[in-house]
Amino acid sequence: MEATVVAIAGDGDDSERRSLLAPTNEIHPYPESPSLEHPPPDAAAAQPEQERKSQRVASLDVFRGFTVAMMILVDDAGGAWPGINHAPWFGVTVADFVMPAFLFIIGVSVALVFKKMPNKKAATKKAAVRAIKLFVLGVILQGGYVHGRHKLTYGVDVDHIRWLGVLQRIAIGYFLAAVSEIWLVNNNLVDSPLSFVRKYFMEWLVNKLIRIMAILITVLYVGLVFGLYVSNWEFKVQTTNSTFSVPSDEVEIKMIQCGVRGSLGPPCNAVGFVDRVLLGENHLYKNPVYKRTKECSINSPDYGPLPPNAPDWCLAPFDPEGLLSTVMAAVSCFVGLHFGHVLIHCKDHSLRIVLWLLASTVLTVSGFLLQLLGMPFSKPLYTVSYMLLTGGVSGFLLLLLYYIVDVVNFKKPFVLFQWMGMNALVVYILAACELFPVLIQGFYWRSPENNLVDMTEYLLQMIFHSKRWGTLTFVLLEIIFWCLAAGFLHMKGIYLKL
Repeated sequence: MEATVVAIAGDGDDSERRSLLAPTNEIHPYPESPSLEHPPPDAAAAQPEQERKSQRVASLDVFRGFTVAMMILVDDAGGAWPGINHAPWFGVTVADFVMPAFLFIIGVSVALVFKKMPNKKAATKKAAVRAIKLFVLGVILQGGYVHGRHKLTYGVDVDHIRWLGVLQRIAIGYFLAAVSEIWLVNNNLVDSPLSFVRKYFMEWLVNKLIRIMAILITVLYVGLVFGLYVSNWEFKVQTTNSTFSVPSDEVEIKMIQCGVRGSLGPPCNAVGFVDRVLLGENHLYKNPVYKRTKECSINSPDYGPLPPNAPDWCLAPFDPEGLLSTVMAAVSCFVGLHFGHVLIHCKDHSLRIVLWLLASTVLTVSGFLLQLLGMPFSKPLYTVSYMLLTGGVSGFLLLLLYYIVDVVNFKKPFVLFQWMGMNALVVYILAACELFPVLIQGFYWRSPENNLVDMTEYLLQMIFHSKRWGTLTFVLLEIIFWCLAAGFLHMKGIYLKL
């Protein structure tokens, strides 16, 4: 199969598509003992150049495609199935592992893409340009310009544009990881487990990459979250006509009483405080996840009407991809960098698996220990415990897929995810950001509700006599459709990259 680019992190060569690993760093999915059916690794040197280039780490594409598929599932079916939707504030669900997994695989890809750089300045420029492209694309898609399904309108008041979002978070994490990999890591060959431990375990604890970036980011985050004084604050909310339950032109000022340090609750945390000060209330997300908490919804953990005597902060804006939480999220990319270093510098399958298993276990256990010590799992805040837990789970998932796909060479059941992973960016833009459904819904019969997308979902709900099961089936068919569409693009040699 032809080698593919890293869809989000970008490739180091725009002129042609190349494999993630150089010919000398191939993945050989066969036993170590030589045989006629499985030649020894030394025989790879005698293979034609084109054949050697075709070998790549397929599990990375599968991981990336599976992550995008999960994004579509939790975003489109989470409303009907609150159990797979994001946790309202504290705790984790299936949905809360998706974004960290995407950042994790970006870190792995960055380690591979930037493992050989003849010109560090040129590589840095290329990484910066790609990060800027991703950020701008994120502002366009998630800043309010595109209004999503069921709203055949577009456009945004610049005074209320949302500056941060998922793609912007990816851009920032990618850039920080890329700069660290370009300038702070010496990619020397590791020829034994002891030399790897000496080089990378000590590097993870002491050297410039972690000392300056990952640890400093974590310390900065913890210091600000628990040290910043959050004073009382106010926000504006549009009032509703009590008779007709429609918005009016009047604006009411709500005051939130805080005056605390170290709070991790929705109204008085430092993450929201930093965003309100630096970004401004108008540029924050208007439908935050804490509106699904028991304090703010009678249908919790789903959205719903406010319960009696609901606190005022239930109506306040909060950005789940805010500045402080995004800086902490970048550490998930650094976790992926470590796993990418193992992939590059360890040639033995068993050693890779052992080191990944060790790292994943340490991360997961550390996350639970921090939770026991008082730092809960929280995706909106991107707490350190949450980062460690999701990093560990991402490591376990990569380990499992690597063993099945690249070691055992059991690829056929995962080919749909592999195709999607090869064109992850185009699928994310068209499906997860709802561009394609919006375009289809623009063509309707007499009424906007009579469009192909809504009618198909409604038909499935009628067939299953259930809104929940009909919606889930619709979303699963949507995922299969995008897997096949990505496969078609792959067969035509079409790949979207920035």
